Amino acid sequence: MAWRGRFVAARRWLSQARSPKEDGRVQALLEGALVEKEEGEEEEESAGEGLRGPRRSPQDTSVLLFPGQGSQFVGMGQGLLRYPSARELFRAAEEVLGYDLLGLCLHGPKAQLDRTVHSQPAVFVASLAAAEKLHHLEPSVVENCVGAAGFSIGEYAALVFAGAIDYPEALYAVKVRAEAMQEASEAVPSGMLSVIGRNNSDYFAACFEAREYCKSVGIENPVCEVSNYLFPDSRVIAGHLQALEYLQKNSKKYAFARVKILPVSGAFHTRLMESAMEPLSEALKSITIRQPLISVYSNVNGQKYTNSKQIQQLLVKQLVLPVKWEQTIHAIYERKKGTAFPCSYEVGPGKQLGAILKSCNLKAWKFYKNIDVSEDVAKDNT
Repeated sequence: MAWRGRFVAARRWLSQARSPKEDGRVQALLEGALVEKEEGEEEEESAGEGLRGPRRSPQDTSVLLFPGQGSQFVGMGQGLLRYPSARELFRAAEEVLGYDLLGLCLHGPKAQLDRTVHSQPAVFVASLAAAEKLHHLEPSVVENCVGAAGFSIGEYAALVFAGAIDYPEALYAVKVRAEAMQEASEAVPSGMLSVIGRNNSDYFAACFEAREYCKSVGIENPVCEVSNYLFPDSRVIAGHLQALEYLQKNSKKYAFARVKILPVSGAFHTRLMESAMEPLSEALKSITIRQPLISVYSNVNGQKYTNSKQIQQLLVKQLVLPVKWEQTIHAIYERKKGTAFPCSYEVGPGKQLGAILKSCNLKAWKFYKNIDVSEDVAKDNT
C-alpha cells in the first residue's frame, strides 16, 4: 500500500480537475494514505525527503522546480495539448479566471500575455499541466518526488503539486495576487534591474546611493533594494525607475559587470507591493491550506515549510521580501561529499531555473531535465 501514499502525495492536486467519478477514486486513495499514516507504519522521513516511505537512494528520487513570472511566451502550451488531464487544467482555469487562458498562451497577443494579471495565472497553470505531462512520460519521476520549489508565483504551483492547496483554490489566490500586483505596479513607475556582478560588487552601497539620488530629484521614500538572489554574483534590484536608471548609468562604479532592465511592470518583492498584501491575505484565509505531503521550500527564507499557518503567512510576506532562490538551491542540494543527487525537473515554460542551478551547483545540474510546454514528445527531456 506504500505506493498509494506516494501516488497521492505527488498527484493529489489533480483530484479537483477530474470527473466526479475519478475524484472519488483519488479521494479514496488519499483517505487510505492518511489512514496508513495514522496507523504509524514503520516508515521514516529523511531530511530533504518529505514523502512517507522507505528511505530511498537520492538518485532514485526527484525534485520538481516550478518557474516564475517572466518565463511565459506565446506558444506555450502547444506541447501539452495531447494530454487530456493537462487540457482539463486549462478548462478549469477558464471557469475560475473568466477568460480563455489556453488561447492566450497559444496565440497571444504577447502584450496581453506579459501583463502581470495574465502572466501569473498562465505560468501557474502551464507549469502544473507540464507536471501532468511529466507524469504521463515518466510516472515514476512523479511518484518518487521528494521535494518541490517554485520561483515567486511558481511557489503556488509547488504547493498545489505537494497537496498543500487544491488546484481551484490556489488558482483563485493566484488570480487575486496577480490583480493586486498589477494594480500596485500601475500606481508607481517602477521596475526591476538584472545585475551580473563581480566579487567586489557593492549592492548595498549601490541601492543606498540610488535612493539618495531619487531623494535629490524629489522622490519621497524611494525604493531600491535587492529583490531576487539568483546565483553567486547575480542579483535583481527593484525599485523606482529613476533609481534603476541611475544604477544603469553608474554600473561601473559599483563593479557591476552587466545590467539590464527586465520587461516587467513593477518592483516585485519590494515594499512597493505592500498594497497587494491585504487582498492576498484575505484570499489565503478563505481557502484551505494543509501541510505539504512532500518538502516544499519557501522563497522568503529558503527553508522547508513546517505547517499550514506558516504557508499562509509567508506567501503574503513573499510579496514584499526578496526571493532567496540561491539560498533555496543550497538548502535542497547541499550534501556530504560522495552523496548522490536527485534528478531535478523544471516543469513549466523556459529553462531559467536550470541555468541558475548550473551556476549554483554544477554537480546537481548534471541530473537536470526540462519538461517543456511547447515541444513534442520526441524532443522532451533533452
